[in-house]
Amino acid sequence: MLLWANRNRREEKMGRVARVTEIVAGSPVSFDDAIKTGFKRATKTLRGITGLRIIESRIHVKENKIEEYRVRIEVIFVLEA
Repeated sequence: MLLWANRNRREEKMGRVARVTEIVAGSPVSFDDAIKTGFKRATKTLRGITGLRIIESRIHVKENKIEEYRVRIEVIFVLEA
C-alpha cells in the first residue's frame, strides 16, 4: 500500500532548494518493511532524495490480529536547477 499525500512544502538552505513530500506506506510484515517499501517506491519517481522523516506509525488491526503496519513519511529531496 502506498498513497501520495497532497502536502508539499519547499525549504531553502545554503543556496539549494529542497522539497518535502509526504507519503504513506504499509506492510503486513513490520514497520521496517513499510519504511523500505515507501522509500523504494519514492526512488522510482523522485530524484535527489537526501533524507526521510518518519512522522507517524500505526497498526491496522482486523479481528484482533495485526493486519498491516503503516508509516507516514516525509521524503526530502533537492530540486534540480
